[in-house]
Amino acid sequence: MTTNDWQGRIIRLRAMVPSDISLFETFDDDISRNVDVVYFPQSMQRLQNWFDEEMTKQRNDDSFRWVAENSEGQPVGTIDTFKCNRRFGTFKYGLAVSLQHQGKGYATEIILLVLRYYFHELRYQKVTPHVYSFNHPSLTLHEKLGFNREGQLRNMIYSHGKFFDEIYYGMTRDEFDRRFADETS
Repeated sequence: MTTNDWQGRIIRLRAMVPSDISLFETFDDDISRNVDVVYFPQSMQRLQNWFDEEMTKQRNDDSFRWVAENSEGQPVGTIDTFKCNRRFGTFKYGLAVSLQHQGKGYATEIILLVLRYYFHELRYQKVTPHVYSFNHPSLTLHEKLGFNREGQLRNMIYSHGKFFDEIYYGMTRDEFDRRFADETS
């Protein structure tokens, strides 16, 4: 790891900029075709309104949305933290990597950069993401990273004619430090 909290070996995390709207258009298309719930069509204006609000949102906690760029400076994904509770030291995150950039190690480094910052700089002590049971690459990723499977809520999402579960994962700072000691020093 480098000394810059937002720069890894193959990924740099940065704040959103106006030109990132095209990345979110791609995610919207990817999700509607391949991954998630079948949504009503979304107008470009609605996406633009969401994007503008996300860029200017006043945050009253440690929630944030980053755009991830690869070493060529090309946006490849996004991660956002939410439900950040300083009193309890817990937070959640959501991650998306565009389909053409999956399987290249980007998601792993994106997650590790955010966890290192939240655990070591902001003093959070636990992260609890959830993954839908149809998202096999994300399930595999979280298990590979050493997250503990902490729970399962059955039939929480309906997509393409079937119900799917939410799988809850957790990792404490101590678990993170033991597993990634070489990468966090």
